[in-house]
Amino acid sequence: QILDLPGIIEGAKDGKGRGRQVIGCARTCDLILLVLDAAKPVTHKLLIERELEGFGIRLNKRPPDIYFKRKMKGGLNLQALKTQTVLNKDLVSAILREYKIQHADIILKCDATEDDLIDVIEGNRVYVPCLYVFNKVDKVSRQEVEIIGKKLPHFLPISGEFGWNIEVLKDKIWEYMDLTRVYTKPKGQMPDFTQPVILRGHRTSVEGFCNRIHKRLLLNFKHALVWGTSAKHVPQTVGLAHTLEDEDVIQVQA
Repeated sequence: QILDLPGIIEGAKDGKGRGRQVIGCARTCDLILLVLDAAKPVTHKLLIERELEGFGIRLNKRPPDIYFKRKMKGGLNLQALKTQTVLNKDLVSAILREYKIQHADIILKCDATEDDLIDVIEGNRVYVPCLYVFNKVDKVSRQEVEIIGKKLPHFLPISGEFGWNIEVLKDKIWEYMDLTRVYTKPKGQMPDFTQPVILRGHRTSVEGFCNRIHKRLLLNFKHALVWGTSAKHVPQTVGLAHTLEDEDVIQVQA
């Protein structure tokens, strides 16, 4: 499903222009496409990013590798498994005091910043992949596009008017959403190539496939037959831990 959201204006995170409703929809998305005017991309990009950040949306970032647990007593127990360039015990204690937290276990498994720790404490951040789509590149020079492309990651120039890079955009959407198509094959029949089962991210095991169809499949699961690039031979008999690849064909034996 593709949602075409209204433009985000400055102050949207504070409710201006029904901004909270608009950004609230963005929090539930699997991928955000920021469609920007190639004539003034940086100005609009920074404004939109600031509004999304203020509403707890983190673009093209992973959740900080920080363990945090509140306690009823015992004070602060801080452990750093990686060398910290920003955080120390005094700074962590000061941040916790802002949230009126006196007792907590914290394990820093990465070189974290204050913002990383705050995001973990708040616990309401969402991490969404984002692709910056620069439209109307036919209105700017090739040199300008190349300069922006070198400085800005996750960047794709297109022209809606002339249809430039539209097929590339489709491929990028598929790549950023990390989708895997799996086709089903009923016993004694040909595979159904019209309606693939879509698996996303790390949930591409046979167990993830069964959960995607119906949890009851796991109760009576015996094994599965797999055809495709993930199979060592055709067909391969596999268990629940087998990792499926794009356009594999599967038949579950229950």
